Amino acid sequence: MQMLARSAELRLAVPSLVGITALATAFLAFTLYRGERHAFAWSPTLIIAVALLLRLMFLFAPAQLSDDIYRYLWDGGNILRGVNPYAAAPAAITPPAQLKTLHAAINHPEYVTIYPPAAQLLFAAGAALGGTVTALKAFLVLIDLMLCGLLIMLLQRLGLPTWRAVLYAWNPLPVLEIAGSGHVDGAGMALFVAAFLLLVANGKGRTGAALAGAAFAGAALVKLFPLVLGPALFLLASRRRLHFLGGLCCGALALSVPFLPDLARIADSLGAYARNWEFAGFAFSTLRGATGSGGLARLALVAVLLFCIAAVTSRVARAPDTPDEGSPVTQQRRVIEACYAITMAFLLTTPTLQPWYALMLATLLPFAAGPAGIVLCWAVQLTYRVQIPYFILGQWTESAWVTAAVFLAPVTAGALGRVLSGNRQVNAKHAVSSSDGR
Repeated sequence: MQMLARSAELRLAVPSLVGITALATAFLAFTLYRGERHAFAWSPTLIIAVALLLRLMFLFAPAQLSDDIYRYLWDGGNILRGVNPYAAAPAAITPPAQLKTLHAAINHPEYVTIYPPAAQLLFAAGAALGGTVTALKAFLVLIDLMLCGLLIMLLQRLGLPTWRAVLYAWNPLPVLEIAGSGHVDGAGMALFVAAFLLLVANGKGRTGAALAGAAFAGAALVKLFPLVLGPALFLLASRRRLHFLGGLCCGALALSVPFLPDLARIADSLGAYARNWEFAGFAFSTLRGATGSGGLARLALVAVLLFCIAAVTSRVARAPDTPDEGSPVTQQRRVIEACYAITMAFLLTTPTLQPWYALMLATLLPFAAGPAGIVLCWAVQLTYRVQIPYFILGQWTESAWVTAAVFLAPVTAGALGRVLSGNRQVNAKHAVSSSDGR
């Protein structure tokens, strides 16, 4: 990882990035395999200390694989100047002298910002710390380390070993996407994990459920993607679902009011994203080719995702609240495993799959890790292959083979994992039967 951090131009080092992160991912897979049989005695302090060192390698490097952070700083700088970031698109604004450099670096300046209100508050905080890329990345890395701590606390609450936190804390994906590129997604997942932890620890009380709802509102208004996990959290709220919904509505309202009435303009940007954006979406490109219609393909994938959410949550809802005899699996663990399954379905059906979108899945790996999830968190980085011709020639040219590999790699890994797991169970039963026969 240090070699990548020292790279003068990371966009030209994509083959090295893919290879080095593959080795790191193989280490995580081995850690999971070995840890399930002989638990590691790694302390929370060690886990977070190593996570910090990994992130420090990239903190002071420029954001090379994505330019989203310049929009973050532009929005945050405008808030500090008293300008609503939803009032107008950057292209329609003559920037002040101190923001001219940022203005020139913004992608898609013709659109009003697509980032929700909670994200805007984070951008303003980062801008207040100095308004530099490094300052904002340092702020987001601090939140990411807090997320690592929250994961450890939740693992302990769910009766799972704390060493599993390394599946996120030492994962190359958050290191590259948060410390390297400064993406805000980790902050949203920190609020999601906080909401889940509040429901597990204090969900039976009115205050705990309401605070969990407010935290989830924050998560969804940092990045909208966690909304797909809302039905699962609603199940976890159990008898305090009205209080959870109350906290959710109050939190969303409190975060949104400062940006009204211009906040309504985000709908135009979100609509353009939903209708037109596409990247590395194998299911989408396949359906579009089969139907000849991008719109029909998008609607079909939305239907598939909604069906997956309904199927997964209904299965959890029907499960008993107490562990089955001989099984340590509680309803709380079933819910977070459902979140993992829903996130996997979301990533495999979305028409646009940027590498940092998989941070949602990486956050849930400590609770429901399997071959498919670990492989997908690495495979999304194959899409950075597009950066090579874009940097050299200015041409954004996707590879159909890469798009297919990003989809098929986790699907294949998951299928092989099920086959091998089934064989082990059959062999174990056969061994027991042989022993009883003797």
